Amino acid sequence: MHLDNLTQRRKGAKVLKKASFLCASAPLRENCSLLALCVLAVVLSTALFDGAMAQEKKSTGWQSLFDGKTLVGWKATDFGGEGEVTVEDGQIIMRMGQPLTGITWKDGAAIPTDNFEISLQAMKRKGDDFFCALTFPVRDSHATFVVGGWAGTVIGLSNINGSDASENETTQYEKLEHNKWYTVRVRVADGKIECWLDDKQMVEVELEGKRISTRIEVDPNKPLGVCCYNVESALKDIKLRRLPK
Repeated sequence: MHLDNLTQRRKGAKVLKKASFLCASAPLRENCSLLALCVLAVVLSTALFDGAMAQEKKSTGWQSLFDGKTLVGWKATDFGGEGEVTVEDGQIIMRMGQPLTGITWKDGAAIPTDNFEISLQAMKRKGDDFFCALTFPVRDSHATFVVGGWAGTVIGLSNINGSDASENETTQYEKLEHNKWYTVRVRVADGKIECWLDDKQMVEVELEGKRISTRIEVDPNKPLGVCCYNVESALKDIKLRRLPK
């Protein structure tokens, strides 16, 4: 996922040179020069983000998946009926959809399937259903950690042996406030799935003998994504780290 900054700058220079050549015609020169500068800006911003991710990963083990300014690396999930996804004030804002809105990580091949942790902060802005359903890989399958589902209070893991977060051994109930940041963390390691809300562990599931899956509605979020249901929510500080085997 990391791209060398120098390589990116060289690529940007080549793009700019090519764009300038194509813009030799005087009537088009001004517009084409602007286009070339925009292309170069995108290339350089990507290089800077990759460099920042590499530095954070080197110092803490955590790799940032959100630069606080753009959706670089992410795409709005095509659920059908989804709301708008924007970046505002260092946050990813997912507007209320009909019913789902979400984001999906583009480079699925770069996401580990075991021995990793994912952490993010999520806020419920409007509505009363789940404001963070984090879908993630689990070996050769996927699971979803649901926060605030089924009218706003259910927390749990979907699915275990075909049963979703509202009807399996992980089902818990919490009052979740609007306009409050919650830290959501998931770990897949040591033969189990563990999930936390702030500092409280909500899920601990041994994988042996269990069939792990997702509800079909969130399949477009695979292999890694976050969505909300009839809710407007905000996300920030999304990061991942690999764990020793």
